Amino acid sequence: MKPVFKIILLAVAYLLTYILGSCTGLIHPACYAYVGAVLPLLTALIYLLTCTTIRGFGAATILNGFVFVMLLITGEADTTLAIGFAILTALAEIIRYFCKYDTLKGIRWSFIPFAFSFFAYTAHWWTDTEGSLAAAVEEMRTGYDQLMIPVINNIPVLVVVLVLTIPVAVLAMRLAERSLKKQL
Repeated sequence: MKPVFKIILLAVAYLLTYILGSCTGLIHPACYAYVGAVLPLLTALIYLLTCTTIRGFGAATILNGFVFVMLLITGEADTTLAIGFAILTALAEIIRYFCKYDTLKGIRWSFIPFAFSFFAYTAHWWTDTEGSLAAAVEEMRTGYDQLMIPVINNIPVLVVVLVLTIPVAVLAMRLAERSLKKQL
């Protein structure tokens, strides 16, 4: 498979994880708010394959950049997402640079900040609570905004979920490495 085509497929697969993560909000607002902690289980293989295809700068940039452009086109992107993506993507690219692009160590360590990317998407709940609640009234079922309020106000759970994202990201990358080794 040609590398460009492979990267496009990986970027689309990464976008699909965002769509899947967003759809969990149909179950309950807490699912949407915290699914970012388990999404690394799906995104680790995508990131690993992207990094092994792009053996230099750009793996995190292409994946988050593609999702950002798609969210911008659909009207789902905001300033918080742009800032979050910029910071997390820059951290991933910098870590990969200093750990060397072609090393597994560089991919492993750079995946940790990258794994927080979905939280940049959901951060608007905490940075623009009023706007998020208003959007929920317009877009979601009746009473959804009232279900959101306790989730938004429960900062200790958010902190725990953010901390738990780190070991999940490490585990996810190890599983991705194993699955890739079995394929080869």
